[in-house]
Amino acid sequence: MPHIDYFLSTISPFTYLAGTRLNEIAEKHGATVMYKPMDLMAVFARTGGVPPKDRHPNRQALRAQELRRASVKTGLPMNFQPAHFPTNMAPSSYAIIAAQKSGGGDLNGLVHSFLRACWAEEKDIADDAVIKDCLETAGFDPTLADSGMLSGAEEYAANTEEAVNRGVFGSPFYITDQDERFWGHDRLDDLESHLAGKL
Repeated sequence: MPHIDYFLSTISPFTYLAGTRLNEIAEKHGATVMYKPMDLMAVFARTGGVPPKDRHPNRQALRAQELRRASVKTGLPMNFQPAHFPTNMAPSSYAIIAAQKSGGGDLNGLVHSFLRACWAEEKDIADDAVIKDCLETAGFDPTLADSGMLSGAEEYAANTEEAVNRGVFGSPFYITDQDERFWGHDRLDDLESHLAGKL
């Protein structure tokens, strides 16, 4: 059975634009997925990346165009200057880690709900009430937001370290059990082709 390690940031616009396609691809090809929320700013700092606000204006301008085009292509509504970006991505990441351990809900839906809250719904995903609402809507116990803090923090740090050690430098980033790496929402077709044995 193929496996995918999914390294992600809950405030990445391109991770939002990936939608829920990873789950659809995994189900089609019988693949398992391990969600690995990470500290994207720490990954940037260690791999030569730069936060969007610090990038050269040329890069910022292209990023803005890419986001607009991708929103149209994916059909996902998007506020290109959300009220709560950037925000602390750690609490929502801890919630994903706790939910994955507890099981019983829609993990893919939970991840997308955090991203949608930031990029389409003008919500602060560092806010406890928003986190609990996303958990509950995805079928998880909302108290996971409180009970999973300590173990979530430890795993979040471990995920970040693992990401750097395995070649990750952005989000979304997918690594198969054959160490094939795919970066970006626009590489999901390539990931699917790889799982199908075509690439």
